[in-house]
Amino acid sequence: MKNKNLSFMTQAAMIAAIYVVLTYIFAPFSFGEVQVRISEALTILPIFTPAAIPGLFVGCLIGNILGGAILPDIVFGSIATLIGAFFTWKLREQKPVVATLPPIISNIIIVPFVLRYGYGVTLPIPFMMLTVGIGEVISCTVLGLIVYGALKKYKGTLFRTA
Repeated sequence: MKNKNLSFMTQAAMIAAIYVVLTYIFAPFSFGEVQVRISEALTILPIFTPAAIPGLFVGCLIGNILGGAILPDIVFGSIATLIGAFFTWKLREQKPVVATLPPIISNIIIVPFVLRYGYGVTLPIPFMMLTVGIGEVISCTVLGLIVYGALKKYKGTLFRTA
């Protein structure tokens, strides 16, 4: 049991670290009304391990802090990623493209309101839902399915817990 918990925490920490690094490296287009957050490609990982759920949440939290986000963005943006990761895990038995939908939907619903009420962006909320959604489709579906394709042959072994 101890090794299983250690393995889970190690996986979560590694996923968080990779998320932070990708968010930080690609910061110029990881934030704003039009964003393609490359690190969101990792939201496919709950298909492989439930450790990705806290890993993605913590990674997003730290990435937002290091990226200079304001408190509402740090909190609600990270919650959007947490919700997306949890429901991706719940859909893990579905086709991978279906499992990419929860982070897209949660970000489409939450992020435009953060942009409006946190940052004072005056663009129409439906327009920001569209721009955030396009960025999320690129990150979660296009890039996420590339990540899935690279890892699927290791499913059941790569993220195995002791």
